[in-house]
Amino acid sequence: MTFQESIGRADLAHELPRVRKIGPRDLWDALGKGWDDFWAMPSHLVFLSLIYPVIGLLIGGATFGYNLLPLFYPMAAGFALLGPLTAIGLYELSHRREQGLDAQWSHAFDLLQADSFRSILALGLVLLALFGLWIVVAQAIYAAEFGYYTTPPDSLEAFARQVLTTPEGHRMILIGNGVGFVFALVAFAISVVAFPLLIDRNIGATAAALTSVRAVLRNPLTMLLWGLIVAVALLIGSLPLFLGLAIVLPVLGHATWHLYRKVVVPDLPPREVHPAPPKGKRYAADFPAVLFPVHDKEP
Repeated sequence: MTFQESIGRADLAHELPRVRKIGPRDLWDALGKGWDDFWAMPSHLVFLSLIYPVIGLLIGGATFGYNLLPLFYPMAAGFALLGPLTAIGLYELSHRREQGLDAQWSHAFDLLQADSFRSILALGLVLLALFGLWIVVAQAIYAAEFGYYTTPPDSLEAFARQVLTTPEGHRMILIGNGVGFVFALVAFAISVVAFPLLIDRNIGATAAALTSVRAVLRNPLTMLLWGLIVAVALLIGSLPLFLGLAIVLPVLGHATWHLYRKVVVPDLPPREVHPAPPKGKRYAADFPAVLFPVHDKEP
């Protein structure tokens, strides 16, 4: 499969997956099921989710260390644009648990073998491009208000005073948050159910993104409420030095899978999940052949 095929294959020649009308009660039910998945698979929390607080701390450290305080907020807020991508392992685990299959943490990487992996990669690159563009735009907004040759403040206190007590800072807050909302809206619309769909179906990235947009257009108020829930949860999780994300992100990730199940009608053949075949026994006499992946299996 070529990279172009992974972006938009023959899927668009057929009818896109149908989407349902849902309401706020479905959101609470999805969150409840996400919480249940979170408690049922706590080992996955340690392996998959503690990396997010680490990334958040690295963002903060890099920002303060390199005197890039004006970009700290855009980087921290823009990190949410990548949330749907970073949670794909959680979607896979919820998928397996839903089917009654083994859901050990190693299965989070089964998506690497999925037929739609190239499509997942393609859509992930789109989100990364949006994140990079947002950082560039945020820097341009700061420079437009305070001057391209202004020396950045050397402390958090000085930066807060610059932003909160000057007309330029007030304009930057309004413009920056307005533009950031547009970026967040685009990322949310094309990805809210796209990655779970790609995990579940053999479908192209364009078809998955269009299905996600259709889900948002079919349920504008409900999806707006879901986006608000996600934003508030991420804000709360980010306050204690991003450590709360270790709980917030896995719950939201699992809940997004169940939201996908409620929104997208299962009218396409699902991707089959096959249990890993048992490995044959190896013996000392087989050395060094046992170092290679090909080995004899028991009949």
